[in-house]
Amino acid sequence: MQRRAFVPGTALATAAALAATLTACTGSSASGGGADDTKSGGSAATSTSAEPGKYKTLPEPCGLPGKGILRRLLPPGGAESPQDAEKVYAGSADITYDTDRRVGCRWKREAPDGTRHLTLDFERVVSYDPAVSDDDKAQSVYGKKELAAELPPGGSTTPTPTPSTGKDGQPGTETGGGQETGGGQGTDGSQETGKGTDGGKASLAPSTPPPSPSSPSGKGASDSPGAAIAPRVLDGLGDAAFLNDKLITADSGVHRDVTIVFRSSNVIVTIGYDQWSADKTTMPDSKDLQDKAQALAQELADRFNE
Repeated sequence: MQRRAFVPGTALATAAALAATLTACTGSSASGGGADDTKSGGSAATSTSAEPGKYKTLPEPCGLPGKGILRRLLPPGGAESPQDAEKVYAGSADITYDTDRRVGCRWKREAPDGTRHLTLDFERVVSYDPAVSDDDKAQSVYGKKELAAELPPGGSTTPTPTPSTGKDGQPGTETGGGQETGGGQGTDGSQETGKGTDGGKASLAPSTPPPSPSSPSGKGASDSPGAAIAPRVLDGLGDAAFLNDKLITADSGVHRDVTIVFRSSNVIVTIGYDQWSADKTTMPDSKDLQDKAQALAQELADRFNE
């Protein structure tokens, strides 16, 4: 019987290779559970991970408000064709690169009493810290927005409001005057850190009242900070909410900007609603704008809770 040739050293080389392979496998097992595994949700991370947020996606913003509320916020101006009206109410979607994290829409209506603008911004906040839930992360983002608004002390109370215009038709004492939140230009949830401290309530507001109309900035107004239409925390809207109101005088006229921000679980909604008037003796009505903006905010909050 013919025997296979034996090559010296082959057995030794094979044994050495096998030993090296076993050593590598043992080392790999010993080093398991590194940083990558922890971030991806290993057994240790899973046991301590905070709850995820309620919402995994975002709705299409331009189609979310009902036509009835849009007609209230953006009343028809003069004679226009049904096609033109439909185009106005369709809105214009903001450009976004991740519709699961942020979306927005804007509307514009020109009317005899002044041009009105409406903007919506939806931000879904995600926490990448296993110890911080998406809701807590969203509350932290919301709290910073409320703090930046500089709501007046006691803004959650609602005593009798003062008139917005004088008897002679000239501008009277206006309410509002907190700093606006930027019309939905919020800080992205992936860049924020920490947790909310007290649910975003009025204790976050600074002790310094907003500037008066005579201030060099020309922003805001100086009615009692506790007035019913002053910037304030809103109760019963989402998990936390506030309203800001600012009157601005420019060379081209005056405009009042109303901003409402509310949080529903891990989604933050920002509504911007303003009215421009070329006649500086006619102030946009604060209560009218606020009431309409709050009606839209409540409708959106109800839709999110469905």
